[in-house]
Amino acid sequence: MDTLPAVRARGIIKSFGAVVALDGVDLDVTQGQIHGLVGPNGAGKTTLLGLLLGLAVADGGELEILGSRVGRALAAPEGVTGFVDGPGLYPSLTARQNLSALAALRGPDTPAAEIDDVLDQVGLTDVADDRARGFSLGMRQRLGLAAALLNKPQLLVLDEPSNGLDPAGKRHVHGVLARLAAEGTSVVLSSHRMDDLEALCSEVTILATGRVVFSGPLKKLAAESRELDYRVITSDPSAARLLAAETAGVKVVDNAVARRDTEVLVVRALVPALDELVARIVRAGIALREFAPVVSPLEAAFLALTEQQEAVR
Repeated sequence: MDTLPAVRARGIIKSFGAVVALDGVDLDVTQGQIHGLVGPNGAGKTTLLGLLLGLAVADGGELEILGSRVGRALAAPEGVTGFVDGPGLYPSLTARQNLSALAALRGPDTPAAEIDDVLDQVGLTDVADDRARGFSLGMRQRLGLAAALLNKPQLLVLDEPSNGLDPAGKRHVHGVLARLAAEGTSVVLSSHRMDDLEALCSEVTILATGRVVFSGPLKKLAAESRELDYRVITSDPSAARLLAAETAGVKVVDNAVARRDTEVLVVRALVPALDELVARIVRAGIALREFAPVVSPLEAAFLALTEQQEAVR
């Protein structure tokens, strides 16, 4: 596989009048990577995705996509497809007709079998001849993904691709994206669903007020995050509570989760102290039935970093 990065951005600036949407943003996405963009509303995620898709141009900084410098033209770079703010569809056309119309824009040589193939990939074969106006939000998202796949992208840019999907649909879309990445396609996606990002992404970039507050692997983010609350369920809650109280760096938390169920122990600690608590529980011969974060490490870090950024504004 070519070692050129799929995306390399340095010092990207973008303003809309007096509003600074992106303020010196750096971004690196390697080939075959699923990279997540995280941030509160107004953080600049949609603007950054728009720049990658050629829907807008930066006011300053450097942007390279698939090894080519992006200029000032409003045009999608070669090899890049996706959607922002939902896919653009023709409501009066069927799913198959929508894809045929989009394929016709590329030229007359797209075989029908190729359209059938992408419909199958996203799980829409059974509704291929239904009009898009009757589609649910999740079905429209999947049809938008099918449209993007028609172009055989090297870089796929998606805004909230799991929006409106039921659990089965989400699992299906996750499988499609994981397969694309394994085959070398790079994916940049924005989502408010932390569980989706943790399931899919090898690296994330967190934006707040137009600036990058973190960018890197999820493991590094978890290691650098503040104390986490974990839910602990064991075969002996009383003994586990005593062990937690005796473990350095671990605080037993009396929160809503613990009050609802006396079998649940909630502790707060940094990751190394949590590791020590688990080891002590196992050594004591207590069965550990559940050990899970009350709030995911990504969500905890997201809240902490964005709150810090807001505080210094």
